[in-house]
Amino acid sequence: MPELPEVETIVRGLARRLVGENIESVWIGPKPEPLKSPAQEIVAVVDGATIAGVRRAGKHIVFDLSGRGHWIIHLGMTGRILLCPSDLPQEKHTHLVARLRSGGELRFVDPRRFGRVSVVRSNDGGDGVAGFDPAGAEPLDVGFESFASLFRGRRTPIKSALLNQKLLRGVGNIYADESLFRAGVRPRRRAHRLSRQELRRLYRSLQKVLNEAIAAGGSSISDYVDTSGGEGSFQFKHRVYGRTGKPCPRCRTAIKRVIIAGRSSHYCPRCQS
Repeated sequence: MPELPEVETIVRGLARRLVGENIESVWIGPKPEPLKSPAQEIVAVVDGATIAGVRRAGKHIVFDLSGRGHWIIHLGMTGRILLCPSDLPQEKHTHLVARLRSGGELRFVDPRRFGRVSVVRSNDGGDGVAGFDPAGAEPLDVGFESFASLFRGRRTPIKSALLNQKLLRGVGNIYADESLFRAGVRPRRRAHRLSRQELRRLYRSLQKVLNEAIAAGGSSISDYVDTSGGEGSFQFKHRVYGRTGKPCPRCRTAIKRVIIAGRSSHYCPRCQS
């Protein structure tokens, strides 16, 4: 599933191309699963709208539509957003096509149909820039004191707490594992038992990992590509994620894999305590 760095990469690519663009028409496919809002509601909000901005809110891609509200896409596990010429043959599993007035199309493709498309109307008839804001703190914006307070009294494993989108939005399996490794914290540790020093290391590690991954265009592990179909390269810098049995880059101890709350977690039993 695309996580914060992948979604941020997509958003930056879309923003460079689409701010000020007008959506001339919208086509929606017959499959109901990707539609979190009714098809007619999506068309009513998006068709003919001008894109005032494109931003990320956690793992959501938000198109702010002038005077209309917001068009929101969550990529799920295999979703992709592609900017392509209108004469390019449509891929199988294309669920939405927005034709742009300047030429070309914005297409939402999702083979497994876990992605979601929705709209939120502007309440006040204004520019519709700030009306969609999901729960959870933004990892790249939150200060240390607020970050530390998220884990007070929480008896869940720190890995589970990092994945809790109501606490931190956008962090997923890859970047939780990589951040915990750099901070020297085992994923099974109870969140409330981490010392202030450990939380500070984790805070710094998380921000550093996320920023490095964004700079690398994200991690392309299965289906993820950017808006032009290009792959990210941060997967080549993973130190523990997906490296079960391989030597730790610090101490050469074999990386272990455990299941925490149904999710795979990778760590070094020597470097993380």
